[in-house]
Amino acid sequence: MTDIKVRFAPSPTGYMHIGNTRTAVFNWLLAKKLGGKFMLRIDDTDVLRSKKEYEDALRDVLQWMGFNWDEEARQSARLDRYNEVVEKLKSQGRVYACYETAEELEVMRKRLMSRGLPPIYDRSALRLTAEQIAAYEAEGRKPHYRFKLVEGEISWNDMIRGECRYDAAKLADPVIIRADGSYLYHLPSVIDDVDFGITHIIRGEDHVTNTALQIQMFLTIGGKLPEFGHLPLLTGAEGKLSKRLGSLGVRELREEGVEALAISSFLAKLGTSEAIEPFYDLESLAASLDFGKLGRSQPKFSVEELQTFNTHYVRSLPFAMVKDRINVDEDFWNTLRGNLNKVSDVADWQDICCQKLKPVIEDADLTSRAASILPPEPWDENTYSAWVSELKSVSGKSGKNLFHPLRMALTAAPQGPELKVLLPLLGRQKVYDRLLGKEA
Repeated sequence: MTDIKVRFAPSPTGYMHIGNTRTAVFNWLLAKKLGGKFMLRIDDTDVLRSKKEYEDALRDVLQWMGFNWDEEARQSARLDRYNEVVEKLKSQGRVYACYETAEELEVMRKRLMSRGLPPIYDRSALRLTAEQIAAYEAEGRKPHYRFKLVEGEISWNDMIRGECRYDAAKLADPVIIRADGSYLYHLPSVIDDVDFGITHIIRGEDHVTNTALQIQMFLTIGGKLPEFGHLPLLTGAEGKLSKRLGSLGVRELREEGVEALAISSFLAKLGTSEAIEPFYDLESLAASLDFGKLGRSQPKFSVEELQTFNTHYVRSLPFAMVKDRINVDEDFWNTLRGNLNKVSDVADWQDICCQKLKPVIEDADLTSRAASILPPEPWDENTYSAWVSELKSVSGKSGKNLFHPLRMALTAAPQGPELKVLLPLLGRQKVYDRLLGKEA
């Protein structure tokens, strides 16, 4: 049986956004489900735009999300291998030099479209004479190189889209090397997939045509075809990929307190026939992976929906998953988690409940009356409403004049946790002391 291996191949030309994070999610989960390996490949052939800070950031995101990798490679370190393959393909007539400028190619494209024809390169470079080539080179033109497609049907059974078919005669020979000698995506990716034994490729549906081109490259260089799966692209609420969505980074979500597993749970089920529900470990999420439940339509991604889901996720987190991140015991966590929007909110409750606090007394008469009618323990979430109801009667006060002095005395802050939840956590003695202005 072939060893299963998938790869995530980001270009370090920007920070990881929600779209390529989703690709990482599906690849990692597939590797885990099939008992295979997950490879990180840094596609850094774009020397001008690739930056170390972006690479460091994407590694940090992957590690934070729990996506450990078994192997890694860097395309910029494999240029000699790509050159070796290209030389063989040149000798076989499958890679050829072209001398048109970008402007000339654009004129050709517009001319074809004006005639109602597909804008496919006409291979005029293959008809150049030695004299014409010499003349171009004398002008200082540098050739770019194309991969020559062979006519015929290109087909594969996509893991998500089902049967896919392309007529090679209706596809343009792809440029694989720019005039400056740098490689485009197509061929290096195929060479890497062959050399590293990649068995499954999961990527966005914007790569479907690339897959048709690359299948001929796989076959030409003698590689075994991987299984392909093309994910429908995410759209924003307005029905298209907005600039905001395209640039939304996991770093920002993390800073806002969104949990890594909430992101993975949300992205893995978005656009499927399954409900989006919390998963508390990646293994369980991977076991639930089923490409057959992915719809073909482009799912709408909403930051607000993710944040709402994250709140639901945080409020259901078992203590065991957060105990190393917080300084409260299990009873405290279980009592207050239903009131949190993010895990770090627990610090506000801890400061109020567990640290000494100097109360702010705005209405000494009111707070002393409140202390005098405190009910005996045990307390629960109903204690507060019964106590405040009685205080209204004896003080004649209500609204802000009632609630604001109580909050300032108990928390020394104008806003914060719900007092009905806070009261049992504080305990009667601490509440009594603070209402009387004592540091407690």
